[in-house]
Amino acid sequence: MSDEKIRNQKNKAVVWDFWQKMNHVESENVPDVIRAAFHEDVNWNGPHPINHVPGVDKLITDFWQPLLHSFPDLKRKADIFLGGMGGGDEWVTGLGYLTGTFAEDWLGIPATNDKTNIHFGQFYVMREGKIAESYVILDTLAVMRQAGFQVIPPARGMEGGKIPGPHTGDGVLLTEQDELETNKTRQIVAAMGRGLSRYVRSRDGGDMRSMEQWHYWHPNMHWYGPSGIGACLSLEEFADFHQRPWLHGFGDRSVEGDPGGRLMGMGDGFDDIVAEGFYSALGVWDYAYSIHHGEYQQVPATGKLMTIRDFDWYRREGELLIQNWVPIDIVDLLMQMGVDLFDRLRRQVEMRQRGQHWFAGPG
Repeated sequence: MSDEKIRNQKNKAVVWDFWQKMNHVESENVPDVIRAAFHEDVNWNGPHPINHVPGVDKLITDFWQPLLHSFPDLKRKADIFLGGMGGGDEWVTGLGYLTGTFAEDWLGIPATNDKTNIHFGQFYVMREGKIAESYVILDTLAVMRQAGFQVIPPARGMEGGKIPGPHTGDGVLLTEQDELETNKTRQIVAAMGRGLSRYVRSRDGGDMRSMEQWHYWHPNMHWYGPSGIGACLSLEEFADFHQRPWLHGFGDRSVEGDPGGRLMGMGDGFDDIVAEGFYSALGVWDYAYSIHHGEYQQVPATGKLMTIRDFDWYRREGELLIQNWVPIDIVDLLMQMGVDLFDRLRRQVEMRQRGQHWFAGPG
C-alpha cells in the first residue's frame, strides 16, 4: 500500500473514531473528545447563520454545546464515508443524518420534543492526523419543516421524510477500495463536470442539450437536493425540477476574475477529485459562480454576483452515475438575494404565539 493510501486510511480512522465517540460520550467529556480530533486553530465553517467558527474552543462553545443542549441524545448515522487526495489536500468526507430529540430551541427554531432528523454533508481537511479544516451543510430548512414551519415555496421535486442513502447500502468505505474502480468513478465524474461547463446561457437559453448529460447518467438516476428543491427520481425530472429552474436563475458558467472561496475535494479541474471505489465527492464553499439573472424561489433577479456553498456525492453503477446527493446552503443563497429565511421564521413563530392559525405541516 502506498504512503498516500496509508495516510488516507489513517485519516478516515481518526474521523470515524471521532464520530463514534461523539455518539456515546457523556456531556462533560465532549470538549476532550473534540480537542483530541481537531487542531487547536481549526478553520470550521457551517451553514448560515452559524457560518465561520475560528478555533477549537469556539467550536465547542459556539456550535457543539448549543447543538447538544437542543438535541441532548443526538446521534450520527453516516450513509456515505470516504477519503482521498484532492487539490493537494488530504480529505475525509461523509453524508448522513444527525438524529435526536428536539428538546430546546435551536437557532430560533422552536423545539418540538419530538425525534428530529438533521441531514448533514461534511468535508474535512486532515493535517498531521487531525482535522485542520471543516465544512458542513446542515439542512436547517428541513428542521423548520419538521417543527411545522415552511419559509420557502414548496419544492418542485419530492420532499419530506428522510433522504435515502445508497441503494446498495455500501457507502461507508472504511477499508481500501479497488484502484481500477476508483479511477473509473473519477473519470466519469470528471467527464460529467466538463459536460456541464459546455452550457452557455447567451447561446443555449433553456436548451440544455449542449451538456450531453445522458452520456453520464442512468436514465433512472436519483438526485437528492436540499429543502426547497427536493428529490428528482429520473434524468427527466432532474432537468425539469432542478436544472432548468436553476439555470433560469443562475445560468452563467464563467465568472470573470478569481471566484475565490474553497474548492472541496478537488483541484482547479475535474480530474483531481476525491474518489474511492464506486463513490466520489466534491464541492465548493463561498465560491463565486453566477450572476443572479432570473427569478428563483419566487425572488426576482437582483443582478448580483452570487457565491455558493454546494456539495456533491456520487455513486456509480456500471458505466453510469446513478445516485447524487447535493446539499446546498439555501439559506445563505437567499440571504445574498435579500431574503432572510430566519427572519421569515421569526415572523411565523410570532404569528403562532399570537394565536393566529397559521400552519404548514411537516410534510
